[in-house]
Amino acid sequence: MNGDPAFLADAAVATQEKVHRRRRQILIVLFSSLLVVFAGSLFLGRFPAYRFLAGSHSDADALAQRLVWNLRLPRCIVAVAAGMALASAGMIFQTIFANPLVEPGLLSVSQGAAFGAAFSIVAISSSAWIVQSCAALCAFAGLGASYLLARSIRYGGWVLRLILAGIAVSAMFSAGLGILKYMADPLKELPEITFWLLGSLAGMSWTETLSILPAVALGMAYMLAMRWRINVLSLSDEAAHSLGVSVQRERMLLLVAAVVPTAAVISAAGMIGWVGLMVPHIGRRMFGADTRFALPATILLGGMFTLLCDDLARMLLPGEIPLGILTSFAGALVFLILISSKGVRWQR
Repeated sequence: MNGDPAFLADAAVATQEKVHRRRRQILIVLFSSLLVVFAGSLFLGRFPAYRFLAGSHSDADALAQRLVWNLRLPRCIVAVAAGMALASAGMIFQTIFANPLVEPGLLSVSQGAAFGAAFSIVAISSSAWIVQSCAALCAFAGLGASYLLARSIRYGGWVLRLILAGIAVSAMFSAGLGILKYMADPLKELPEITFWLLGSLAGMSWTETLSILPAVALGMAYMLAMRWRINVLSLSDEAAHSLGVSVQRERMLLLVAAVVPTAAVISAAGMIGWVGLMVPHIGRRMFGADTRFALPATILLGGMFTLLCDDLARMLLPGEIPLGILTSFAGALVFLILISSKGVRWQR
C-alpha cells in the first residue's frame, strides 16, 4: 500500500539517491569544464602559442614552448588556486557565521596582508619574496589578533564576538595602510603599493607557484574532508553541542584552514576582490545550503571564474588590466543579478 511506512521510507531513500546522483553529475560537468577552460587558457593570448603543439624545433616553436611552460602554465595554475582558495574561504565564513555577506576579509586576513605588503615596500624591501613573506605574516597576525580580541569581549556569543573583533582589527590595519601610503615615495613606492592592492598575476613564475600550492592544497583538503560537519557547525551552538560537536574548536580549525590558503594567495597575487563573496552564492544557488555538494561546486566555480577573469585581463587591452579590477566588476555584476532574481534566499 502507498501509505505503508516501509514503502514511504524506501521511496524517500530512492528519491534522495536520485538527487545525489544528479548532484554528482553536475560536479563532474563542472570539473570537466574547468579542465577545458584551463587547457584553452594556455593557448589564449597575442602570441600564437598553439605552435607549441607542432613539436618542431624552429625558433618560433621553441619560443611557444617556453611561453606555455614557463609563463602561462604557472600563471593559470595560480589563477585556479587563487579562485579556489578565496571561494572556499568565503563559503566557510558565510556558512559558519550564517551571514551571506561575509568574505575572506572578515577576520582581517585581506587587510592584514595588504598592510604587510605595504610595510615591506615602504620600510624593508620591494623584493617579491620579502613582500610575500610580510603579507603572509600580517595576514596570520590579523587572524590571531581577531581571535584574541574576541576572547576578551564579554558581549554576545562567540560568532558575534569574532565578527566584532574582525571589524575592529580590519579598521586598524586599514588605518595603518593609509599611513604607509601617505609616507610612501609618490614616484616609486606608492605606485608599487597601488598596483599590488589591485591584484595581478603578471610575471608569475614557477618559484612563486610552488611556494603557495602546498598551503592551498592542505587548506582545501581539510575543508573538503570536513564538509560533512560544516552543516552541523552552521547550527546554533546549543544544537551543535547536542550532536556531540566541539563547536569552538572545530570552527577555529576550519577558519584556520580557510585563512591559510587565502593568506598564501594574497601574498603572491595581491588583493583579488569579490571572489569569496559572490561565488559561494552561485554554489548555494545550485545545491542549496548542503555543503557536502555546495563546497566542491564553489571550489570549482571559483577556479573557473578567476581563470576566465585572468584571461580577459591579459587579452582585452594592449596593456594588462589588473586582475582585481575585473574580478570586482564581474563579481559585483553577477552578485547583483543573483540577489535581484526571484527565488533567492539565504538557507541556513
